[in-house]
Amino acid sequence: MASQPVNVNEFQELARKALPKMYYDFYNGGAEDQYTLKQNIEAFSRITLRPRVLVDVSRIDMSTTLLGYKISAPILIAPTSMHQLAHPEGEKATARAAAACNTIMVLSFTSNCTIEEVASSCNAVRFFQLYVLNHPKPLVYKQRDVSAELVKRAERYGFKAIVLTIDTPRLGRREADIKNKMIPPKIKNLEGLLKTEVDSGDGSILEAYANRTTDASLCWKDIEWLRSITSLPILVKGILTHEDARKAIEAGVDGIVVSNHGGRQLDYAPPTISVLEEVVHAVGGKVPVLFDGGVRRGTDVFKALALGAKAVLVVNIDKLLEHLFTFSSRKLQVGRPVLYGLAAMGEDGVRSVIEMLKNELELTMALSGCPNLKDIKRSHVMTHHESLHSKL
Repeated sequence: MASQPVNVNEFQELARKALPKMYYDFYNGGAEDQYTLKQNIEAFSRITLRPRVLVDVSRIDMSTTLLGYKISAPILIAPTSMHQLAHPEGEKATARAAAACNTIMVLSFTSNCTIEEVASSCNAVRFFQLYVLNHPKPLVYKQRDVSAELVKRAERYGFKAIVLTIDTPRLGRREADIKNKMIPPKIKNLEGLLKTEVDSGDGSILEAYANRTTDASLCWKDIEWLRSITSLPILVKGILTHEDARKAIEAGVDGIVVSNHGGRQLDYAPPTISVLEEVVHAVGGKVPVLFDGGVRRGTDVFKALALGAKAVLVVNIDKLLEHLFTFSSRKLQVGRPVLYGLAAMGEDGVRSVIEMLKNELELTMALSGCPNLKDIKRSHVMTHHESLHSKL
């Protein structure tokens, strides 16, 4: 019998073998040359740790609060699309795993399960990801009224915040999806609201649909519009510069997610860990700064926290879970994570992904001399630039 995977990278290979090529490429791919996708991971290797010794670490506390909600560790589940490609229960399984781990799941706008189905799956704190649409031919509503209806449904069913994705005026060029003629399942949250049939020609139906429906006119003043239709806190996801961080603060957002969409939008955008500190400085503690992109280890979480992130969002769980579901008799710990876990072992796989990252973070904190999250300081890490400067 083959040995159990002991890290996220090993689960990625299991997921590759388990999933149809079209779906694996969809989950795993990036835009164009995939430079940003690769750098999201590699940039972490250019940051080293500076541990402290002879510190009492007999008890480690990883708990924190976000927007007033206490969670077991600064690790959230990022919004990722179409979990039923990886497991029959889709986002409901992911939601239950998040609840079991006492953390927050951000439900994707393009989930296969509806807002109502996920809300009824378990009792937990959840956020809802929003894209603003401007579809020319809605079935019931007009233009942005579709997005407004989804926000109202999320609020009605107990979601605690809106995470507005702001880096997608058009869909990035994902060449694997074009080659595979990617056909996504229907987005259940939009049933009865929008017409979903599109002609993609020889390309990706997903790309054709996204470019037809996304509102490319969305701008900073529309934060005010969103604020007018909900009382929920609003976080914006897709900030990469200090200029936009300051504009977000001026617009009155309640939180920022430093994100390059997992390298799936603008290729040659910077890896997120390389710009995290720039955004944190611009925000100046006014709102929490969250982070996603490239997290594969507890040491990655630690590095992001040292550079100022309040918490990290873990992406791409679905792939692993379907494969874990195939081998459900194995109790595996996984990590890229959440999608890999879902593809491999369903709800148990997602839970294992989160717990693996928590365990690795706990060990990193202990070996670095940090019994609490507040003990993780900027001086605990050294960037590549700082290392080079010290040698001059």
